[in-house]
Amino acid sequence: MGMADFAINIGESHKQVVPLTIFVAVLCFCLVIGHLLGESRWFNESITALLIGCLTGTIILLISKWKSSQLLRFDEELFFIYLLPPIIFNAGFQVKKKQFFHNFFTIMLFGVVGVFISSSIITAGSWFLFPKFGFTGLTARDYLGIGTIFSSTDTVCTLQVLHQEETPLLYSLVFGEGVVNDATSVVLFNAIQKIDVNRIDGWTAFHIFVDFLYLFSTSTALGVAAGLFTAYILKGLYFGRHSTLREIALTVLMAYLSYMLAELLGLSGILTVFFSGIFMSHYAWHNVTESSRITTRHVFATMSFIAETFIFLYVGMDALDIEKWKMSKLSVGNSVGVYGSVVLLVMLGRAAFVFPLSVLSNCMSRNATRSSSITFKHQIIIWWAGLMRGAVSIALAFKQFTHYGVSLDPVNATMVTTTVIVVLFSTIVFGLLTKPLVNYLLPHSDTSNIDREPSISKEDMTLPLLSFEESAETNLLRAKDSLSMLIDRPVCTIHSFWRRFDDAYMRPIFGGPLSDPSP
Repeated sequence: MGMADFAINIGESHKQVVPLTIFVAVLCFCLVIGHLLGESRWFNESITALLIGCLTGTIILLISKWKSSQLLRFDEELFFIYLLPPIIFNAGFQVKKKQFFHNFFTIMLFGVVGVFISSSIITAGSWFLFPKFGFTGLTARDYLGIGTIFSSTDTVCTLQVLHQEETPLLYSLVFGEGVVNDATSVVLFNAIQKIDVNRIDGWTAFHIFVDFLYLFSTSTALGVAAGLFTAYILKGLYFGRHSTLREIALTVLMAYLSYMLAELLGLSGILTVFFSGIFMSHYAWHNVTESSRITTRHVFATMSFIAETFIFLYVGMDALDIEKWKMSKLSVGNSVGVYGSVVLLVMLGRAAFVFPLSVLSNCMSRNATRSSSITFKHQIIIWWAGLMRGAVSIALAFKQFTHYGVSLDPVNATMVTTTVIVVLFSTIVFGLLTKPLVNYLLPHSDTSNIDREPSISKEDMTLPLLSFEESAETNLLRAKDSLSMLIDRPVCTIHSFWRRFDDAYMRPIFGGPLSDPSP
């Protein structure tokens, strides 16, 4: 290599390092401002990062004389490989598992069935409304993609608005739905890319549904297997005898490996890494030293926090990307009409499944105490909190309507700017009003007991599933009583069966005490 080539490489490297350095500096500034606003009733980290991103984009626009507001070009592959995994894994690792699995049926209803309902409404609505504002040129695949893009809720912002200690039921439902919702949206989005939109019939929908069930079940199974395998290795080899660094490194790398394996096999990495996080915290966390327990919790939370802030900071800057705005051919009035119609469809799509599915969930838990049912006030808060759109919507929109972050025509540019505006509006407006809404509908005195679990007698909890030391008649009577409990209280009974199976068989092999003090 000659000196001229060497100098060119240094120059290119310098061009890449300078924007990244400025972006990291802005990220540090964002963390400081977020700390100063930590006690604010209105602002959270997501809103702060968005606003600082908009401010930074404005400054860059002025310096570049209205040519560009970007320091870095968005790469959806980079997002899915490096930024999303730590966020989702930390969500699974830190989740209150008792709350999550006690509300598992409702979470699945909202996160899976809800996405199909919402996607259908947004797709049909945008197909009907967009031409009214002169916005044409989208294909059938684009409209189907729009349905999944805007059905993905923002788990990041919602988790910063609600808190486990203050509103455990709401946090569990909104958080759990958000993660499953994101996974469902990504799987459905990828399934749409494979279908022949010119030959859509009943069998096509059936194939999509079967493909979805396959991806959902196999992705979950892979995540569970990764979590159990990590726990078994940590318990059997006891890495902490020689070095706590090895057990921490193994936990981090196994979590990331599960995500990459899922992506390599064409599965949902989001679901895999989420359930990997749940099972690692349930079993593997108990097999490491005390110092490693503290370290892993803080390491995962820190990685997730930085990734979240990075994403929202970029979205704020991308909102002022002058190139995309210039490329769009719609007038200001028609553009506002398109933005407003998407927001309206998002609100209608969410309402179409939150309220009816909440009623269905309450019917399934009909003998639960009133405090554990989803009241109308709870339903309003769940509907409102889930209106926020975020990073997954942005990534899917870039994947559908750009080529390596660059829009190639006015129609695609309009859809990218529409997605950015909807994310900004929903995060800032709905995010600002969520906490006051929670405080108004559920005063502090009402939030302490909103998720009391239906009681199961201690005798029922200590009974084994089957006992070889007792007669067949006794086991038959026990099975009959269990079946009656299952019919009477299905969700609660299944949860109790799992806890008994877990204590009897799983924890002795994979680790953990009989009680559940895990994070």
